[in-house]
Amino acid sequence: MEIVKLQNEAIARIISDEVLVKDTQTLLDFVMSVQYETGYRNIILDKTNILEAFFDLKTKLLGEAFQKLVTYQLRLAIVGDYSSYVSRSWQDYMFESNKGNNVYFVATEREAVEKLQS
Repeated sequence: MEIVKLQNEAIARIISDEVLVKDTQTLLDFVMSVQYETGYRNIILDKTNILEAFFDLKTKLLGEAFQKLVTYQLRLAIVGDYSSYVSRSWQDYMFESNKGNNVYFVATEREAVEKLQS
């Protein structure tokens, strides 16, 4: 795992070829480690670094994990392709999350930076 501090931004960009987030506790441990190492509360992570089960709303992993982020005032932008998630409940979840202030589902790093800057 590599942590890149984006130039002129208080954002940590995580670069890894492995799944870093496997459950609620590993997400919390991961973001707290990044925050401790960088001092940044804004993190960009690729969707491929998160266990696919997170994106199945029936598992409730997303809701539990993201509640932890809200509690600790951490912000996460997840960069990836979400076109295969076509259910109405997933689309609603993503829409509502992107309107909020803590977790964003975006297609590009540029979009992630824009969301985390606001």
